[in-house]
Amino acid sequence: MLGAIVGDIVGSVYEWHNIKTKDFPLFRDDCFFTDDTVMTCAVAEAVMNGGERDDFINAMKKYGRMYPDAGYGGRFGTWIVSDTREPYYSYGNGSAMRVSPCAWMMDCGFCARTGMWPSKARAMAKQSAEVTHNHPEGIKGAMATADAIFLSRYYFGGFYGDYETPINNDPAECKRRIKAHIESAYGYDLSKTLDEIRPTYRFNETCQQTVPQAIIAFLESTGFEDAIRNAISLGGDSDTLAAITGSIAEAAYGIPERIKAKAISYLDEPLKAVLRRWKDGYPGHWEKN
Repeated sequence: MLGAIVGDIVGSVYEWHNIKTKDFPLFRDDCFFTDDTVMTCAVAEAVMNGGERDDFINAMKKYGRMYPDAGYGGRFGTWIVSDTREPYYSYGNGSAMRVSPCAWMMDCGFCARTGMWPSKARAMAKQSAEVTHNHPEGIKGAMATADAIFLSRYYFGGFYGDYETPINNDPAECKRRIKAHIESAYGYDLSKTLDEIRPTYRFNETCQQTVPQAIIAFLESTGFEDAIRNAISLGGDSDTLAAITGSIAEAAYGIPERIKAKAISYLDEPLKAVLRRWKDGYPGHWEKN
């Protein structure tokens, strides 16, 4: 989940001042965390508290009210402060930017042993979206992101079935399989290159116009930092694009220690406390590099 936080912080200063280049300082003094980080931490806490519907609602409302000025969309901001616990049929990209902790609960070993998807944790990812973003496109964006994270962990981590050879020494093949799954399962068009997307891409807060582009930014990357730079270079909803891309890239490449430390330095104590609890509960996620 730290990959999403890194992407959010790096992209924070470019959301309303888009750039169309990969040549920029990764962290600026005026970078800051936004709603993407706050809600990723909220989902992490919900997962650690059990991952049920009420856990997600409670955590999102709790952290949303703790950070009322983090930059939420209008309807989500209204939902946070209201008494309602019902979703509002959103297809915004918020469901995708916050889902990464759920994807780290998906058991690669179980999949390798059985050939089946880890259905319980996958259902948790769906639940994390549905509590607010229950429009089919909102759910689809979250699930496509979760699957891309899981498959990156699976293929790049060297997991594979009993009768097949791991392909973690072949990044191009890992990405080819991830791309094929996302296109087949979710119908996203991942055929365009970043150079084809970049000239006309504009700010858009929907899953439909954020998740495919974020995945492509990962598919074209050569490492974690390069993936973040790819996402920022598209323009658009820069912090959320980079959060989604970063969450996938972390699963494939890990995060360099210098980038981890710098990103954490922008967080306040309550958010750092969530990360410490997550680190203690799921050290394999934290230690991948």
